[in-house]
Amino acid sequence: MTAKPAPGQTDPVAIDSASGKAAAAAPPANPLWGGRFAGGPAEIMARINVSIGFDQRLYAEDIAGSKAHAAMLGQQGIIEAADAGRIIAGLDRILQEIEQGCFPFKAELEDIHMNVEARLAELIGPAAGRLHTARSRNDQVATDFKLWVRAALERCDAGLRDLQAALIDQADRHAATVMPGFTHLQSAQPVTFGHHLLAYVEMFGRDRSRLRDARARLNECPLGSAALAGTPFPIDRAMTARTLGFDRATANSLDAVSDRDFALDYLAAAAIAAVHLSRLAEEIVLWCSDLVGFVRLSHAFTTGSSIMPQKENPDAAELVRAKSGRLIGALNGLLIVMKGLPLAYSKDMQEDKEPVFLADDTLGLCVAAMAGMVRDLQPNPTAMRRAAEQGFLTATDLADWLVRVLGLPFREAHHITGRIVRLAEDGNRRLAELELSALQAIEPRITAAVFDVLTVEASVASRTSPGGTAPARVREAVNAARERFL
Repeated sequence: MTAKPAPGQTDPVAIDSASGKAAAAAPPANPLWGGRFAGGPAEIMARINVSIGFDQRLYAEDIAGSKAHAAMLGQQGIIEAADAGRIIAGLDRILQEIEQGCFPFKAELEDIHMNVEARLAELIGPAAGRLHTARSRNDQVATDFKLWVRAALERCDAGLRDLQAALIDQADRHAATVMPGFTHLQSAQPVTFGHHLLAYVEMFGRDRSRLRDARARLNECPLGSAALAGTPFPIDRAMTARTLGFDRATANSLDAVSDRDFALDYLAAAAIAAVHLSRLAEEIVLWCSDLVGFVRLSHAFTTGSSIMPQKENPDAAELVRAKSGRLIGALNGLLIVMKGLPLAYSKDMQEDKEPVFLADDTLGLCVAAMAGMVRDLQPNPTAMRRAAEQGFLTATDLADWLVRVLGLPFREAHHITGRIVRLAEDGNRRLAELELSALQAIEPRITAAVFDVLTVEASVASRTSPGGTAPARVREAVNAARERFL
């Protein structure tokens, strides 16, 4: 069975005119390097080499970079001003065609750069051939990709800001809602639900700072580095950098075309943000369980079961938790692509875009879903407080009281408190339910004043150190978070 040619390709089988036998037809030479190559690539080479299926997402950045380059070439007298004008007008027409969905992307032209250039030639004729003066696809794609990643960083920052706003609003409403705080997933000390949510506000704040750092580092323009060594044409790199919103031109042409640190920076920040999203998603899954029951999600963010009609599954949270694997994998994949590459450009670097595009799609979806879930959360303060009453969560408050009031060394107070906890456990009672005489049998100097610190409300109210869980501190932190992040 003879394979059919892919759309846009010539049939690889032809008839030899001399012998009348089937013979392999030479595919047409690529328009980029037809002067050097007598024939085109094998069908499988074309398939592995083509990137238009994914890099067409760079169309706006490619056109913006080409317009800036053409304007600079005209300004410098490297090409005629009239040609520069025709090129820019043609590029505007192409942008309009793509955005209207009527641009004919062609696989045989490999990538977004050649698709745009070929269409430009159709529109304006030979003047289109002047556009590539003093540049290479190497500096062209590095510039396009930087512009795209810069926009992705800004999109992610905006999404995380919205998520922080949702968390801060919930924290404000629940600044005094008592719940158990955990270490090792064991009940440890009482905290407030608002305090717990603000911890994630800080995490996502650090994520946003990483995004800002990454944006600042990438904001140097590679355009004008050409293939690897620069160009003999009298270009104005500062002009193109400024036109495209970069702070400056890159300092070294070899580094400029082979650098993908900006993509790795983005993926590293995305992977860490995904870990934070996954941690919050895991807590929501736990909180929604019937065994815990701290919160509920509405049917907007839950699904049912095909067999158990009573089920309300927190699938949105579970999927956010799972999708962190994609983002971590994207970072690992690009690190492996880059780890062994000598300077300057290698075709391996064509593999840089798909993991970044996947990360942008996945992270944007997960951040938006998490913001929706946080706004949708319906806390159950009764269940939270009931859980905070279990497990002797005010034991540390008792030890602190022995230190503060009786002047005991903390280690001795810790030991005495441990004996009192064991007494309460043996009697199946809470610390606040023990008789004063029982406490005094262990430490005679204990007075009735100790009961003032053994309620969960007293415990959280006492944690007034900066960053602590006292409701007054939480409200202050909410206000401060609004100022810092929103």
